[in-house]
Amino acid sequence: VFQIKAFDLEQSLQEVTERYEKEKQKRRALHNNLVELRGNIRVHCRIRPSLPFDTAAGHSISQDRQRNFSEEVASAADDETVLVKCSRPGHASINKTFQFERVYNASESQDTVFADVAPLLTSLLDGYNVCIMAYGQTGSGKTYTMLGPQLEENFAFPIENESELGIIPRATQEVFRLISEKPPGSYWVEVSVVEVYNNEIFDLLAKDSCGKVSGVKRDVVTTREGKSNVPLLTHETVENASEFLHLVNKGLQLRVRHPTLVHAHSSRSHLVVTLTITTVISGDNFGILWEDEQTSQRLNKEVSCTFPQKMRDNKSTSSSRASSPAQLEATEKLKQVKTRLQLVDLAGSECVGMSGVTGAALRETSFINRSLSALADVLGAIAEQRSHVPYRNSKLTHLLQDSVGGDAKLLVMLCISPDQKYLTESMQTLGFGTRARQVQRGQVKKKNFPGQSKAK
Repeated sequence: VFQIKAFDLEQSLQEVTERYEKEKQKRRALHNNLVELRGNIRVHCRIRPSLPFDTAAGHSISQDRQRNFSEEVASAADDETVLVKCSRPGHASINKTFQFERVYNASESQDTVFADVAPLLTSLLDGYNVCIMAYGQTGSGKTYTMLGPQLEENFAFPIENESELGIIPRATQEVFRLISEKPPGSYWVEVSVVEVYNNEIFDLLAKDSCGKVSGVKRDVVTTREGKSNVPLLTHETVENASEFLHLVNKGLQLRVRHPTLVHAHSSRSHLVVTLTITTVISGDNFGILWEDEQTSQRLNKEVSCTFPQKMRDNKSTSSSRASSPAQLEATEKLKQVKTRLQLVDLAGSECVGMSGVTGAALRETSFINRSLSALADVLGAIAEQRSHVPYRNSKLTHLLQDSVGGDAKLLVMLCISPDQKYLTESMQTLGFGTRARQVQRGQVKKKNFPGQSKAK
């Protein structure tokens, strides 16, 4: 009798669990729809595992204090909640919780993280701009999350172990996979790689007179349309993920790094990798099939077709083979629509007393912290719907103006350490994420593409 009751209870528990999971998926889908309508920023949080350098960094303090510092105080209560145990000497311990769209515990893999990011990439080919950025203190796992483990010799991607690849290489592979399902020649992809170092923008794909890649200083300006633009920025056309990884590797070798007590390979600059996807559309259908007539008229004026070299070569070849003026005219009647994927690995915020930096590295820390403060100020101004948003207070925010300001679906990946030693920095990161999640930017604009339903 006892076994029968136990079996019935297990069955009931299983049914309740299944219903709970189904309801949770429905609630998440509804929440995502609400995020879309409000233009909210999606915020995910990843808690990294404790690492050997966490204890090595504090070698100068007593063993008792070291044990307290290495205690894990941040954890994932569930897949949407971060639980932080806050304690001070002489005070009772207080538990604080932070809610986000997704929370990853220390054991969750790169595959799991990317599985939640991948749906955003489909939006690129649907006409949306997308931006994914990693935010957190130095040594919290941002570069690992965005790029994967970097080899110390040349920071190359570990292709032999694809399970360790980060969001940037995986996103590129997914983009090219999606493009491969479309008609040949209807899309092409360009890549640019820049870093923001000491509040200056450097083009990491620019070549010197000898053809060697060398970081060249660029500036960021605001166009007449109110968009941010980097004049003379190098855009390289790529045909597959391997070409992309090769170019990004070249840029990574120029990225500024400096060892600190917190992280042996601390990135001292913000890295921004941009994939621009150009969709080629027939000019005959371009103006008629857009949902918004005003948008159609504006784009017909603005998006004159500027092909990369490979496309121009193909175009001239096809033109020379045209057997009639009508075919030649059809070749010329092409328009382009551009969507952009920005992948951002922000430099880590730093507590100088913890990182132990001096000299040039101390100056770098000052610029990093100021630019991250400027990013928080921009989000605050948008949240409060102020008439002036201080994008130009930092080259970082000026560069990311379009993505942060509402012209892109934006996902912020918070990265934190679980240890007591980094509690102050982790709380600052979680606070930033909480504020970012509350920002309502209005519904993100879509660049509509001609569709068969409209043609009918």
